Amino acid sequence: MNLDLSPLWISLKTAFTATFIAFFLGIAAARWMLGYRGKGKELIEALLISPLVLPPTVVGFLLLLLFGNNSPIGQLLLRVGASIIFSWPATAIAATVVAFPLMYKTALGAFAQIDVNLLWAARTLGASEWTTFWRVTLPLAKPGIVAGTLLAFARALGEFGATLMLAGNIPGQTQTIPLAIYFAVEAGDMGQAFIWVLIILAMSIIAIASVNFWLAYRLPVAAGSNEANTDKAGAGNLKLSLTRDNPNSSLVVDIQKQLRGFSLSVALTTGKDTLGLLGASGAGKSMILRCIAGLETPTKGRIVLNGRVLFDSKQGINQPSHKRRIGFLFQNYALFPHLTVAQNIAFGLRGMPKAERNRRVEAQMAAVQLQGLANRYPCELSGGQQQRVALARALAIEPEVLLLDEPFSALDTHLRSQLEKQLIEILGTYQGVSLFVTHNLEEAYRVCKNLLVLSEGRAITCGAKENIFERPGTFTVAQLTGCKNFSRAQAVSPTLVQASDWGCTLRVIEPLPDNLAYVGIRAHQLSFSLDPNQENTFPCWVVQTSETPHRMTLYLKLHNPPTNSKDYHLQAEVFKEKWAVLKDRPFPWQISLEPLRLILIKKG
Repeated sequence: MNLDLSPLWISLKTAFTATFIAFFLGIAAARWMLGYRGKGKELIEALLISPLVLPPTVVGFLLLLLFGNNSPIGQLLLRVGASIIFSWPATAIAATVVAFPLMYKTALGAFAQIDVNLLWAARTLGASEWTTFWRVTLPLAKPGIVAGTLLAFARALGEFGATLMLAGNIPGQTQTIPLAIYFAVEAGDMGQAFIWVLIILAMSIIAIASVNFWLAYRLPVAAGSNEANTDKAGAGNLKLSLTRDNPNSSLVVDIQKQLRGFSLSVALTTGKDTLGLLGASGAGKSMILRCIAGLETPTKGRIVLNGRVLFDSKQGINQPSHKRRIGFLFQNYALFPHLTVAQNIAFGLRGMPKAERNRRVEAQMAAVQLQGLANRYPCELSGGQQQRVALARALAIEPEVLLLDEPFSALDTHLRSQLEKQLIEILGTYQGVSLFVTHNLEEAYRVCKNLLVLSEGRAITCGAKENIFERPGTFTVAQLTGCKNFSRAQAVSPTLVQASDWGCTLRVIEPLPDNLAYVGIRAHQLSFSLDPNQENTFPCWVVQTSETPHRMTLYLKLHNPPTNSKDYHLQAEVFKEKWAVLKDRPFPWQISLEPLRLILIKKG
């Protein structure tokens, strides 16, 4: 049997051509659709993937309407003496159309799986949208794109119905392997059809097996997946500094942004002293940082950095992230998993002479005690090492603002304590503006000099941390700063307050606010006395206790013994050494609420 191999060469030429075209069209469409936020997105998506679900003959008929001699395109081609239908280009067009949805959907899925923090990190490091796509998005999506390319090739190789409708079955010109199989069976030549089936089956299996191999062994390892690694480099003594001296750094933020469930509205002005943004989860802390960095756009308002307008809704100014010179330390560090430690730190230093770039990277690595790890990938580092790489990367670009979004949340207690001390040293020498987001009030107190307290998107107080903790002013601020003991209160005289929930009258020293609503006292500021006649001292009984490694929380009932486990007035915190002395004393004990420790809280 003399087998004509022209269907094989036509199929390969068609499949490679269709895959090449679908590759670029699919990636471009996927990138566009990923960022598209306009109307009709679902309809556009349906049109793009329709060749995947429509019968091939329907696709072929639609292509015939589009490219046929009676169509506008066909008429235009006839004027220049050309025609698409019943030619090899028609074969390539049909194969491209049916292969495109596989390339598009696979690329879209690969792009969507990329952690948005990685893209944000690239932008804050000075990368434009195009640079971010080429250096971050495309490399991280590579496994999915390769898989989509192979699947598109397999689909183009096996196309039949649309090809037959648009290109026909012309031996040596448009007859692909699927067409050769069909017409061989129709002619009764089962042997020839079987040979072509074996050939195309082998080619398809090879393509699909290649996809499976690539997905199984070539997917990038996510940063931080190797949790067993220890921080071998040690915490070290970080002394990062910037060459730029800017003692008059200032940041002015006055923005509003509508969020799901509430509206973010905040106004702040800060300078060199670190400002902590404190509030419960979902209060809008991280959103403020993203608006400053240009990763989110406020609904309206203004952001000015060192006299440079970054955003102004009235003037239509909205500087892109890569032009704002802002260093951002993300909660999950957002290290690029496909780049080494040295490449991560150098990411934002493009355009710099190579010698200077290498010098700066080496200096940063030495400062964060990561010598010898330049060629490691993020997945090969411990959590503490990753955090230091991210910090070095943010500072390497010499930013005018350093934004820290809960940088210790992913670390264990011991490592968190070490790195917190080092960060305090860094911020002490940093000459720019720094904002530190946390919901941990003790962490905020240790790291920051000033605090902005947020609740449901609104700043409810701002100032020096000592003043906020000593005089929180409102019930919400007192709660967010850790006060656990409250009672409704009424003024009896300028120096006496009736605490109705505690059943006692307290002498106070601070001036009473006109609209007094509550009196409070922090759990660690309660004291135990042996003198029942001491001022603001009352008998109490322990209802229950709660233990931590170093402290005991005591739930206390005033005046009378408790009737059940929930019958208590106050929480007191004492060190275990104090508890060892207290616990054997007979009841009632004497609890003192010192006048200077009482917090007077107004309404609102």
